[in-house]
Amino acid sequence: MSVFTKYVIVFLVSMLPLVELRGAVPIATGFGLPLIQSSIVIIIGNMLPVPFIYLFARKVLEWGKDKKLIGKFCTFCLEKGHKGGEKLQAKAGRGLFVALLLFVGIPLPGTGAWTGTLAASILDMDFKSTILSVILGVLLAGVIMTVASLGAFGALSSLFV
Repeated sequence: MSVFTKYVIVFLVSMLPLVELRGAVPIATGFGLPLIQSSIVIIIGNMLPVPFIYLFARKVLEWGKDKKLIGKFCTFCLEKGHKGGEKLQAKAGRGLFVALLLFVGIPLPGTGAWTGTLAASILDMDFKSTILSVILGVLLAGVIMTVASLGAFGALSSLFV
């Protein structure tokens, strides 16, 4: 597989909902891609959908929730966004900006740029604050996942050497 193909795979994986950066970083590490270059590709891929999610996802999901074929999926996504919004509101004692940053940045199942942006949209957080908070969260998640991936791959490689 060519290096270009590996970068394309990592880029596309980083754009997927629920997988995002959390899946792309270990893949890039497993491919042996350079840290800085792959991190840039992953962050761009993870952030690319964010403005569209903020501006359009809520409207599309609200429109689709009563449609026969997509209603269950749209309802699931809206409920996920509402739950994310509730978690953000609960943590908002430190401020919604910091709560969103931590929600996106701490790589747990169900958190990330997609869910965080949808939750911010549902909470009517302003666009600039949302984008800045999400990108800082993505950077934090990137650092955490990179350290975890390098540690895991380092431990595995020491077992087989």
